[in-house]
Amino acid sequence: MSVEVESVACTVTDNSASEGVIAAAAGRTSVHPKKNRIQVSNRKKPLFFYVNLAKRYMQQHEEVELSALGTAMATVVTIAETLKNSGLATEKKILTSSVRMKDEYKGRTVQKAKIEIILAKSENFDTLMMATTRDPEVATEEKN
Repeated sequence: MSVEVESVACTVTDNSASEGVIAAAAGRTSVHPKKNRIQVSNRKKPLFFYVNLAKRYMQQHEEVELSALGTAMATVVTIAETLKNSGLATEKKILTSSVRMKDEYKGRTVQKAKIEIILAKSENFDTLMMATTRDPEVATEEKN
């Protein structure tokens, strides 16, 4: 298996424009938010909220893009590894970059690391999802 890793360096001083600049620097033409993108924060929601959200996005879109800045990057990697280790996803692409943004508390411009991991549905995705969403009583009866 080969995974494409791409590093993009760019400088952004306006948060609202950062996605467009990063998209352009990475060779993507769309500046509109993607419907299959999850922007992860390690402060707002628990880890498995994002894991379950990624599963739903893969059901709808065939792939999901996980994105995070700074310390939330570790959370994105954990989400991706959880989905891969459970057999639900395969890595398609990993993008890293750095962005400049204004720190709300200090009032100065700071540089933040950014990661984007694109995961695709595995061949067994639908089968595995059906097995986990079945009625627990039916699953118990089948085991006996």
